[in-house]
Amino acid sequence: MVAAGRPAPRALRAPDRRPRVVLLDVLGTMLQVNGLRSRFVDVGRPEHECDLFFARALRSGIALTLAGPTRPFVLHAREALRSTTGHELSEEALDHVLDGLHRLPPHADVEVALVALARAKIPVYAFGYGSARGVAAALDRTELRTYLRGIVSTDEVGLFRPAAQAYLSVCQAVHTEPARTAMVSGHSWDVHGALRTGLLGALVTRLEGGVPATIDPPHVHATRLDEVVERLVELPA
Repeated sequence: MVAAGRPAPRALRAPDRRPRVVLLDVLGTMLQVNGLRSRFVDVGRPEHECDLFFARALRSGIALTLAGPTRPFVLHAREALRSTTGHELSEEALDHVLDGLHRLPPHADVEVALVALARAKIPVYAFGYGSARGVAAALDRTELRTYLRGIVSTDEVGLFRPAAQAYLSVCQAVHTEPARTAMVSGHSWDVHGALRTGLLGALVTRLEGGVPATIDPPHVHATRLDEVVERLVELPA
């Protein structure tokens, strides 16, 4: 096992082959994080703080993972929200905003993509931030959980992606070979981490507008999630 605070040896790039398992990011890829904006307004804050809050929550978890196993996502999110809003919100107001993470609307193309993977007989696991129970609650409200083989979470692993051991631990947990497992995400750094760990990388570019020159080229990419899935399924078996 690779210690979280040390760089993992770079794995060989997975060959271009159809995945046997798909790991699907939740926040930003399946669910629309900007659905939280109205909750910022509810507590008297400008809605644009939503973007900074989410970026800070992820940054905190990713950065602290460099030092080893880190704390649950909800703690990073709460502290990121506290700092983003200038420590001016009450605990009740913080609760109101964070509760919105369990009530986010899905992107319109998610169900189409999940149906396509079901037809291709490729099992899908949601790989979310937070507890598995929290991720399940959010997906239950969207009625998307029925398409999933299961849910795995960063809290279970104790590490934030893109730490190599986060991906490897989940592959071990769901009994899949990394080279035949695709990480599908709207975050380029997430796909890059998966690629460097030997997984297939599939990038949904709607959040970033394209493939950044700073990451390894993903095996497939497209603007929409259903287009990404179509291209994964079309890879050689």
